[in-house]
This record gives sequence, structure tokens and C-alpha cells, in this order.
Amino acid sequence: MTQRRELSNEQRIALHEGLVIPAHPLALTADRQLDEQSQRALTRYYMAAGSGGIAVGVHSTQFEIRDPKYNLYEKVLRMAAEEVDRAGLTRPFIKVAGICGPTEQAEKETDIAISLGYDAALLSMGGLSGWTEAQILERTARIAEKMPVIGFYLQPSVGGKVYSFDFWKQFANIPGIVAIKMAPFNRYQTIDVVRAVCYSERRDEIALYTGNDDNIITDLLTVYKFQVAGKSIEKRIVGGLLGHWAVWTQKAVELLDEIKGIRMNPTLASEWLTRNIEVTEANAAFFDPANGFAGCIPGIHEVLRRQGLMKGTWCLNPHEELSPGQSEEIDRMYNDYPHLNDDAFVKANLSNWLAE
Repeated sequence: MTQRRELSNEQRIALHEGLVIPAHPLALTADRQLDEQSQRALTRYYMAAGSGGIAVGVHSTQFEIRDPKYNLYEKVLRMAAEEVDRAGLTRPFIKVAGICGPTEQAEKETDIAISLGYDAALLSMGGLSGWTEAQILERTARIAEKMPVIGFYLQPSVGGKVYSFDFWKQFANIPGIVAIKMAPFNRYQTIDVVRAVCYSERRDEIALYTGNDDNIITDLLTVYKFQVAGKSIEKRIVGGLLGHWAVWTQKAVELLDEIKGIRMNPTLASEWLTRNIEVTEANAAFFDPANGFAGCIPGIHEVLRRQGLMKGTWCLNPHEELSPGQSEEIDRMYNDYPHLNDDAFVKANLSNWLAE
């Protein structure tokens, strides 16, 4: 067995302090070919905006990149890695590779990610609804032998399933698990994961990240407390790995920095709960829950298109397009919450990011 490549000490500290990790979209031309200029510009944008990493090959990158007729998985991971390497960042930055499928496929994707210098695997359990919890745990352990793993609780409406508290407790005990992204869009199931990690002896080795697009700010402000063997254990959700943060990323970095600054304040101003609703409303415009999330990827693309970072909203699947009324909802977000967008930042830097 090859020795697992570990995060550097600086990366580990940064991961536990909390990072903005955008889920990287896929930029296409009108004929649905890879738009390499825009694809590289997006990676440059996320670094310039101050993100602490990127997640590539995930849902926002479109799962169809694995389809043999497109065969884009390795290419898009390679392009992102090249841009990160070229940037020569002096701060810790974590390249996250989306890994999915049955064990054999997951291992092949992990080997590709390792060969390209990725730091961690975001291991999706989507599409495996027929598997037992024991089978999922065995698959996870196999991947965690190869590289650090970020677990992923995916909401059932987009291919996930509900897992038990005992499952997450066993999951947290797997060596090599460095973080868990929670995106069940459900308070009960989010609490299950946090409590399970608190019950694990590895609790201090695992960073918790929100993927709950419907509750981002509250997730980041909440201190969870549980009684474990007669001792009070506290745990926070420290950062986010989000498709929502693939747009207006510079503002997301400012937001997380501001939240870090007030975490030590025992009183929570009501304005933060109001801001949580503003962010959730914006997410609803982008992710289209009104139509069962049908427009979630085109919604991200539409914002990036308006900013000039992408040329259109095209997806590999031609049926994935903006839902009726979704563009108008995005207009409303710009009108109602202008302080949430980072258009001025993008406009000032776009020509540099698009340069060859």
C-alpha cells in the first residue's frame, strides 16, 4: 500500500481555521466544447478573491465530464492544478478533487487526482443509494488509504440518502478523514454529523464545513455542545465548500473573515440572522429550489456570465438550463441585495484573468 500523502501542517491549520472553498464550474462554448480561456479565468478569479482552495470535478463541474464521449475529468482537474501552481501562492491553498462512483471508479479518480498534485478528495456518496452503510464505510476507507478525504453528506433531493448517527460515528473514526462537508439541507441530519464527530476520538482531527446553502451564515456562527462521557464537547462549522461560493466569491471571503472576527463574541447581533436570510434568498435565485433545483448549475453560470467570467450558461446536458423566471429572480437579488455581489472586483481584474 502506498503511503497516504498528508496535508501540510500549514494546510491543516488553515482547514481547521476555516476556508472559503468554491465548487468550480465548467465553462463551455456555445457548441458545448470546453472553453479553456474562461475555465482558467475562473480558477484565477477564485485565487485572486482570496479563497482557501477550490473543489474541481464536483457537482458544479458537472458529473457528465466523466462520460467517455466528453472525457473531461482529467483535463479540467489538470487545468485548475496548473493555474494554482502557476500562481505561486504564499498562503495555504487546498486543491480538492471530486471523487464519485463505485469503489473501482473512485480509486481510479483518486489516482488521477494524486498524479495531478491534489491535496484532498471530496468523496461523494451520490448514486450509491442501494449500498449498505458498511459498504460505504469500506469504500471510504479504501480512498482514505490513498489521500486525505473530505466526507460529503449530500441531500436526498439531488441523489444522496439519509445516514444514521452510528454511520457518521464510524465514518469519523476512519484514519485519513480530514473534514466533512454537510449538505443535507436538514437541521436534524446536520446535528447528527456534528454530534457523531464529537463522539469520535478523532474529533480534533476533523474540520466541519457547511454545504447547507439554505443556512450558510447560521451554520458558521453556531457553537454545537454535546455531553460525551460526562464531558462537555464543543464543535464549530468553520468554513464552507459551496457551489454558492462559486459566485460573488470575494464577498464570501469577506463574509467568512467577518464571522471569524465575531466568533469570540458571546452575543449575536440580530442583524446576522437577517443577513443569513439575505444569503439564503440569493442562493434560492441561483440554485432554483422552486423548481426542484433544476436550474442550479445554469444559475451559477448566469451570474458568472453577467460578470464576463463565462460566455454563456451552457451545460454538457442540453436540458440543463435556466428555469422560467430564474433570470428575473437573479435580477431581484442584484436590486434587493447589491452589497452581496462582487461585480466591481471582477470588473477591475477580468482582463488579467482572461489573458492567455
